[in-house]
Amino acid sequence: MTQPNDLLPEGLEDRLPSEAARITAAMRACLDVLDAHGYDRVRPPLLEFEASLAGRMAGAVAGEARAMFRFVDPASLRTLALRSDMTPQVGRIASTSLANASRPLRLAYCGDTVVIKASQLDPARERLQLGAELIGADSVAAASEVVMLAIEALKAAGLTGISVDFTLPDLVDTLSAKAFPLGPDQIEAVRRELDTKDAGGLKAAGGAAYLPLLYATGPFAEALAALRAVDAGGALKSRLDGLEQIAAHIGDAARITLDPTERHGFEYQTWFGFTLYAEGLRRAAGRGGTYRIAGSDEAATGFTLYLDRLAEALPQPEAARMVYLPLGHDRVASAGLRAEGWRTVAQLAEGEDAAMLGCGWVLDGDEPKLI
Repeated sequence: MTQPNDLLPEGLEDRLPSEAARITAAMRACLDVLDAHGYDRVRPPLLEFEASLAGRMAGAVAGEARAMFRFVDPASLRTLALRSDMTPQVGRIASTSLANASRPLRLAYCGDTVVIKASQLDPARERLQLGAELIGADSVAAASEVVMLAIEALKAAGLTGISVDFTLPDLVDTLSAKAFPLGPDQIEAVRRELDTKDAGGLKAAGGAAYLPLLYATGPFAEALAALRAVDAGGALKSRLDGLEQIAAHIGDAARITLDPTERHGFEYQTWFGFTLYAEGLRRAAGRGGTYRIAGSDEAATGFTLYLDRLAEALPQPEAARMVYLPLGHDRVASAGLRAEGWRTVAQLAEGEDAAMLGCGWVLDGDEPKLI
């Protein structure tokens, strides 16, 4: 019977065996892909000094630093914080303990993150975050490697129908600097109207020159051609050439679209960002892009996946065969079965029902026998 104290806080939930199995299988598959491509895993602590963690989140998603749980450490009497994002921690490691490591530095990570309050679209307050960071490079070659790595990881986890949506996070900054000048007070207003795709609002904000950007969206080839047609005095040429090279690298591994003004979730990215989608998922599978590590200002490219979010579309891993081990069973034989990939359940008392415990076989001597 459920007791009042058994209820979980809003935004937190138990992951029962079938879902936990999907998440665990996806984690293993993704980490194997990252390891195979030379990304070494790091394991930052769940909590850090709040000043350090928040300081390295400068420019991150609005309100992310304020979303962290905080409390006083009885040992140091300093404020600690539970991480809400692992990427800044990887940046700290790269800038301190691995500052002298050869570049480009390839790091992978996986761990739980928590926030005080989540969004209405994604109410989970605890998430299992997995990602990779290519530190010391934000070139076209680096971006191509990271996007393909993310696609391969999703496919290894069992997701299908992968699509990638490109964006140019610093597009307004680039154009407003010279090609389509804007006053300091106009830049944020133009960004806001581009975010909401409001043509009338964009004109009212003094951004009439930016109207063509609203229509340079959709399938990659068509959207790129529309963006190239924007007369910006060559200000966008290098970026668009870069996008084309990244798309060529992806080839037919995923469907590619372009939304050059999309900024949600890309508040700290620099010239390139991407969002990952997959068949059967209600929300994005992950995000990535180029950025500068706060504190050291070193260039980096990376991506993040939230594995528990992916669980709704992941296939159920094939369950290993389960064999029941009666009292006094042959321990050498049972160890051999486990080495071959069987799961075993040992009898603890008389009267147990092997079938009810999920077993399809029973160990008879040194061989499993079908129940």
